[in-house]
Amino acid sequence: MSMAGNLRKVRTIGGVSGLRRVARLARRRPRVDLSHPARSPLGSSVVNCVTYQDGCRVPTGGDLVDAVRQVRKSGEGFVWLGLHEPTSREFAGIAELFDLHPLAVEDAVEAHQRPKLERYGETLFAVFKTVCYVEHDELTATSEVVNTGEIMVFVGEDFVVTVRHGRHGSLGPLREELESEPQQLAKGPSAVLHAIADHVVDDYLSVTDSVHADIDEVETAVFAEQGARVDPGRIYQLKRELLELKRAVVPLSRPLEDLATRPIRVVDPEIQAYFRDVSDHLLRAVEQIAAFDELLNSILQAHLAQVTVAQNEDMRKITAWAAVIAVPTMVCGMYGMNFDHMPELHWRFGYPLVLGVISAACLVLYRGFRRNGWL
Repeated sequence: MSMAGNLRKVRTIGGVSGLRRVARLARRRPRVDLSHPARSPLGSSVVNCVTYQDGCRVPTGGDLVDAVRQVRKSGEGFVWLGLHEPTSREFAGIAELFDLHPLAVEDAVEAHQRPKLERYGETLFAVFKTVCYVEHDELTATSEVVNTGEIMVFVGEDFVVTVRHGRHGSLGPLREELESEPQQLAKGPSAVLHAIADHVVDDYLSVTDSVHADIDEVETAVFAEQGARVDPGRIYQLKRELLELKRAVVPLSRPLEDLATRPIRVVDPEIQAYFRDVSDHLLRAVEQIAAFDELLNSILQAHLAQVTVAQNEDMRKITAWAAVIAVPTMVCGMYGMNFDHMPELHWRFGYPLVLGVISAACLVLYRGFRRNGWL
């Protein structure tokens, strides 16, 4: 029987009965290293499964059920299970093992959730939107600037389950950084939750700095000598990408405020001070995004004003040249009529005189328009 099928038979409620059932399941099947995706009976979605005690790794053979049994038997430490885009079938056994709420499980599997914080009994469920900056040689009307993903975190008394969606936001470097600070990791699962929140918000600040550089580039182009010729699609594309960034960042303010101020059983009181620091960093990112939005509105309005001014200048030039051309058109139109009694029609110097009058009139009009800035 597969591990997914076995895990569905486990219903960890706590106490001796729950531990016995975990132990029975552990004896009924061989140990499997879940950290190796190719051999994971839960599929390639399992990234890692590690047990920590006093902030240090504890060897458990990489077996999830055995790791949970060991932690709950000793009453110390916690298990950190990491997954990447699991299916409902792959996640079913894990949900039953850790007694996760079906609504939270559905959100974790389906993704596309707003940043939020929810409590289901003794389990905390947090959703973070991850962002990364997409490098590009030149910003165009179709350039992708911001790419988003999601990290869902289940936090209990003795476990952390992270579910990641998207091609970026790997938690491997974060895990290594945490393991280098065992005194912080020893504070329990809430330390992992704080580290993930801090990691996500730091990425927000990094992305906002990169977006700022793009906005500066567009602003410089708009206010250059040929600013009216800038493709407005570049500005609209930046606004669309900034809106995507805003949807990822702004809704996280309330969950972080709850983590920093409201007493939550699975969150260590010492960790709450760290969440306040993360909340301050998030506020900075939110303010930057709001400022960028206003700046892009101003740049767009300035660009439209430049286009209007350029069009007015073109219309003035067209009107001035039309007035200059109207003089010879009018005179030639009159002399093109088949009348016998026309002024100087039979005079020898009549033709040169008419040409001179036309030239003089056109020159006067040209100098007048040139003096007024129309040409």
